[in-house]
Amino acid sequence: MSGHYSCHNPEKCYADQMKSMPTWRRPTTLSRRSEMTRPRSRMPLAAALVCFLNFPVFAASWTIQAQPPKLVNGAPLLFRVKSPSRLESLSGSWFGHPLTFSYQPSSKTWFALAGVGFDVKPGKYKLELTGTTPAKTLVTFARTFPVGAANYPKIKVQLAVDRKFTEPDPEQVKQIADSNKIKEEHLNQVTPEREWDGNFAPPVDAPTSDVYGSQRIFNGVAQRPHYGLDFRVHTGTPVKAMNDGTVLLARFLYYEGNFVVIDHGQGLLTMYLHLSQLETKEGEAVKRGQEIGLSGGSGRATGPHLDVRVRWQGVYLDPARLLQMSLP
Repeated sequence: MSGHYSCHNPEKCYADQMKSMPTWRRPTTLSRRSEMTRPRSRMPLAAALVCFLNFPVFAASWTIQAQPPKLVNGAPLLFRVKSPSRLESLSGSWFGHPLTFSYQPSSKTWFALAGVGFDVKPGKYKLELTGTTPAKTLVTFARTFPVGAANYPKIKVQLAVDRKFTEPDPEQVKQIADSNKIKEEHLNQVTPEREWDGNFAPPVDAPTSDVYGSQRIFNGVAQRPHYGLDFRVHTGTPVKAMNDGTVLLARFLYYEGNFVVIDHGQGLLTMYLHLSQLETKEGEAVKRGQEIGLSGGSGRATGPHLDVRVRWQGVYLDPARLLQMSLP
């Protein structure tokens, strides 16, 4: 079945190794004196207990599902894991990034959001899992997932912006450095606990005007690929939080203009750029659909629109793919 994997540990149970050993049985008739002197064997009970304790961890299966089943560069993804025995916690590692899983009692499944970076080459990559049992022992498992190449549109967008964004003077260079320092201090934080709940919702009800992965050219100078999803909206359109979380940033930055960043936990951030007005503050807990600002054209923008970005532990992911996912 696509996206699933099962593995059985071949290690034999201690009880199985004892099958060939003789066990003492009480004879049908036995004198009281003989009964007092003959030792009682406890081997069958001990062996059964050892087998019972070992079976869930070593003989049962791990089941791991990735959504979507076909992984590609630039895509967010959801890992679902069913462990062979009860766990108190589950963590993992994917592309060297730590994963903290949440537990869903109704399906007895652990889940975590993750992603594949835009620059990742096609190949096979390992997910490593570490669980903690109620007895505080560690169990580990690993599975390799194939990653393919996404077919992002080869669009070169020619745009004209103020020269201060392509040829900044010394004072503007300092402003850019200050903005970069703020982003470095805040955007690299990872909150392990999950705050998002269910599906992510579009921040505005409007058509898109540019997509993730397109090539930007400003004033004839090639830039890195566009890591956002642009919505065609007029200045003053209410912008809403895509999911539950905590506001990490709400301030003006050089390129981003009025800029809001929401931390959804598990290392996932959503970003809202070029706003004309901020309607939230840093540290505020917000809910999906809550208004956080008004759209505009502040910062490096060619006109009014909303640029939304999704960042997972320093990796920018395709917002459109996140909006299409069905999440617990």
